[in-house]
Amino acid sequence: MLQPVLAPRRKTVAVKIGSVTVGGGAPVVVQSMTNTDTADPVRTAIQVAELARAGSEIVRLTVNTEEAAAAVTEIRERVEAMGLDVPLIGDFHFNGHKLLSKYPACAEALSKFRINPGNVGRGKKRDEQFAQMIEFACRYDKPVRIGVNWGSLDQDLLARKLDANAKRPEPKSLEEITHDALLESALSSAHRAEVLGLAHDRIILSCKISAVQDLIRAYRDLAERCDYPLHLGLTEAGMGTKGIVASTAALSVLLAEGIGDTIRISLTPEPGGERTQEVRVAQEILQSLGMRSFTPRVIACPGCGRTSSDYFQHLAAEIQEFLVAQMPVWRKTHPGVEEMSVAVMGCVVNGPGESRNANIGISLPGSGETPVAPVYVNGEKTVTLKGDGIAEEFKALVTDYVQRHYRQEDQPASA
Repeated sequence: MLQPVLAPRRKTVAVKIGSVTVGGGAPVVVQSMTNTDTADPVRTAIQVAELARAGSEIVRLTVNTEEAAAAVTEIRERVEAMGLDVPLIGDFHFNGHKLLSKYPACAEALSKFRINPGNVGRGKKRDEQFAQMIEFACRYDKPVRIGVNWGSLDQDLLARKLDANAKRPEPKSLEEITHDALLESALSSAHRAEVLGLAHDRIILSCKISAVQDLIRAYRDLAERCDYPLHLGLTEAGMGTKGIVASTAALSVLLAEGIGDTIRISLTPEPGGERTQEVRVAQEILQSLGMRSFTPRVIACPGCGRTSSDYFQHLAAEIQEFLVAQMPVWRKTHPGVEEMSVAVMGCVVNGPGESRNANIGISLPGSGETPVAPVYVNGEKTVTLKGDGIAEEFKALVTDYVQRHYRQEDQPASA
């Protein structure tokens, strides 16, 4: 028997964030962040809805001005009016203590606060303003993510560690000191939050870095030193394939080792690109690792010298778009459909075999002649499709498969 590739999940406390549980053995949660001006409640609510419908189970908002704080309640109401129950997280830097004090309705409407220990204040004000943020979390019974970031590390802490390091017989490198400071900032802040009254099971930690190897090392060490749930993310991952590959490389290693309870892919959108891409990438990572399923898996060959026709490429894209479009309905009416596999293959080398191994598959010829494509259902050849209507006919067969094999318990399956 094949041994499982994934390590057992790290044991953590469970943190409730609205209707979502992070940690405690719960499935890894996908989250995202809006990039609209939070002070514009209409545009922000629309983007929250887009992210939630794409599969984001938690959505974070920038709360940076009085106008943004004042708009949070309306955003919450608009999102709920759309029939969505997605926790909203307030991302606070520099002035969160003032905003929560002046706008208690904002604190009420949010499901969690995100606090960056490096950006709550400088000098003596840091401890005082951090304490104020924790006091608000306790008062409104909100969990907190203490999110340390490489780019905004507590400079006072870093300076103290550098001074101490300079006195060592064999000083550590700057990278080593920065690594130690990241972990200390996260863990000491969490400890202080508990001393101030925040419950142990109301804390999530993160240590975000933009370098893959540094990120992996930081989370490995953090996982060994606490049982808080950990939020994973490669900060400032970048654009396009660079950001996707780097995030996948870092997070896949950690997730495979059982580290990580919630993830975000911090992609820089292409100009005019969809914010929802970061949600889809997060889902693909979890689904590719076999940790969760979100949408049916489309198996398609890359093409080679045998595939002189590009018909299979168009068909694969069309079937992928069809499945994504159907999922908002199918997820509710046909539980388990996200586990389905659909093969769209382009030639006779691997096509029939992959199609037989999928739940439903189609195997196209590789050359440019008029397509004649056998369809396989649960390993058995059932029909051969020909002519110009192959795409629509195959969609109909996929729909029929879903209706026959993924039924709600109160719906009797057809014979």
